[in-house]
Amino acid sequence: MFFGGLEKNSFIDYPGKLSCVLFIAGCNFRCPYCHNPELIAPNPRQHFFLHEKEIHNFLKKRKGFLDGVVISGGEPTTCKSILSICKKIKQMGYQIKLDTNGSMPHVIKELIDNNLVDYIAMDIKTDPLFYSPLLVKKMDPHHIFTSISLIMGSKLPYEFRTTCLKPFIDAMIIKKISRIIQGAELYVLQQFRNKNILNKNFFIGKNALYGKKELTELKYIVKTDVKECIVR
Repeated sequence: MFFGGLEKNSFIDYPGKLSCVLFIAGCNFRCPYCHNPELIAPNPRQHFFLHEKEIHNFLKKRKGFLDGVVISGGEPTTCKSILSICKKIKQMGYQIKLDTNGSMPHVIKELIDNNLVDYIAMDIKTDPLFYSPLLVKKMDPHHIFTSISLIMGSKLPYEFRTTCLKPFIDAMIIKKISRIIQGAELYVLQQFRNKNILNKNFFIGKNALYGKKELTELKYIVKTDVKECIVR
C-alpha cells in the first residue's frame, strides 16, 4: 500500500466527526477532472510520501482527539492491504469512512461484512454504461450497480456523490443516476472546481462547468427519487 498523503484535521470530510484524511495512492480510473492527479500516477512509488509506521504513530498520538479516519485516494479498494490497514485503524478505536469509486464491489463487501468501515461515500461519475471508455479503458458496469446495491443494503450510513460537469453529466444522466439509486438516503451534487486536475487540456474550449443555478435545477430533477439531495 502506498500512502500518498495525510490531512491531519478535517471538520467536513466525515459528517459529524472530527477526522483525519488518509490518501491512498493508485487508482484504476483516469478521470480527466481528477483533483488528486499526483495520486493516480502509473508508478505510485514516485509519490510515496508516508510510511505505515508514521501513520500508526500519528493515530496513536491523536487518540481521544480525532473521532475518525477517512480513507480516500486515489482508489483505496484497489490496494491489496486495505482490509489489513482498516483492521489496524479500527483496533485503535477509530471509526472509518471510506471514499470509493465503487469499481471493486468484492472489496466493499469484505469491508462491510467484517465491520471494517462505518460510513461509505461512493462517487457515481456518470451513467455507469458510459464509464468505458470515458473514465477507464474497460470495465463491467455491473460492478458499479453491485456496489450501489451492497451499500444501500448495508446498515451503514452512506452517501452517493456526483461531480457535475459536462459532458459527463446532463439532466438525462442525472435522472438516470437518481433512478439507479432510488430510495437512497443522501445524494450529493458536487460543483466542479477547475484547478490542479489530471488533464488540463480536456476542457479547453468547452463550457463544462455548472453554476449554482444549474445545480439547483439538477437537484430538482432528482428530489423525488432520493430521500435527501444537497449541493456541495
